Amino acid sequence: MVSDFVSADYGWLRSPDGKEGARVLFKAGKARDGYFTNEDVLAQTEKAMDILQKFYPDDDHIFVFDNATTHLKRANDALSARKMPKNPSKTWGIWIDSKDGDGRTVRGADGKVVKEKIRMADGQMPNGDPQPLYFPDGHEKAGWFKGMAQILVERGYESAHALPSECKDFKCPSGRDSYCCCRRLMFNQPDFANVDSLLESSCRVQGFNVVFLPKFHCELNFIEHFAIRSARFIDAYRNGLDGRQAAWAVKRYRGHRVIPEGILKELDNLFPKTA
Repeated sequence: MVSDFVSADYGWLRSPDGKEGARVLFKAGKARDGYFTNEDVLAQTEKAMDILQKFYPDDDHIFVFDNATTHLKRANDALSARKMPKNPSKTWGIWIDSKDGDGRTVRGADGKVVKEKIRMADGQMPNGDPQPLYFPDGHEKAGWFKGMAQILVERGYESAHALPSECKDFKCPSGRDSYCCCRRLMFNQPDFANVDSLLESSCRVQGFNVVFLPKFHCELNFIEHFAIRSARFIDAYRNGLDGRQAAWAVKRYRGHRVIPEGILKELDNLFPKTA
């Protein structure tokens, strides 16, 4: 597998002398180099930012990524209402893979990944003040998770305790903007709805903007576009075309996913064979 950055203006990301680059060659597979994780993406992007800041500091750079889950991963303690209980809980938290001092996943004697529980990060009140999601020291339930209802009450939704935790199958009757259940209200809170990915946070700290492409968009997504173009060439070769003919056919039918079946007859008419 090859992972790299490319620009319409500069081509593949390299230093002017070509000695520095951010390309990663990766042999994917459980018995090889493993899999390209979010940590790998972050490390590669950090290297790309170093090159841009060192050799191209006068340009405004925007990183464009596709919508892969590897790119969209958030911090382990990022705000999320997906599994929050409605009422206070002494035990609720976020279970994550335990890491050692070198950042490697810890496994038990049985080979299974060791888990540890962490707290969710603070939220943000409508006025911008931080909102701890756990009761403070001195409270009768100190250290407990407050629960969605209490979090909403503190934000001004005084009747939140009377709302159900969640509509059946989370199919709210009035859609996403309804005032029907605690989980829907939590999902619509600005701080919960606008959580940055780790990739966005890492880039913005260093002054770089990030754009994520729409999912599976063949015209905007570089990888999708390349894959479709490659599929057209493969189909052309399958139809018996040589390299020159395949290049002509792919350009001629660039709006098609595959080459028409009658392409050979069309080529014979355009380029009749001479005795």
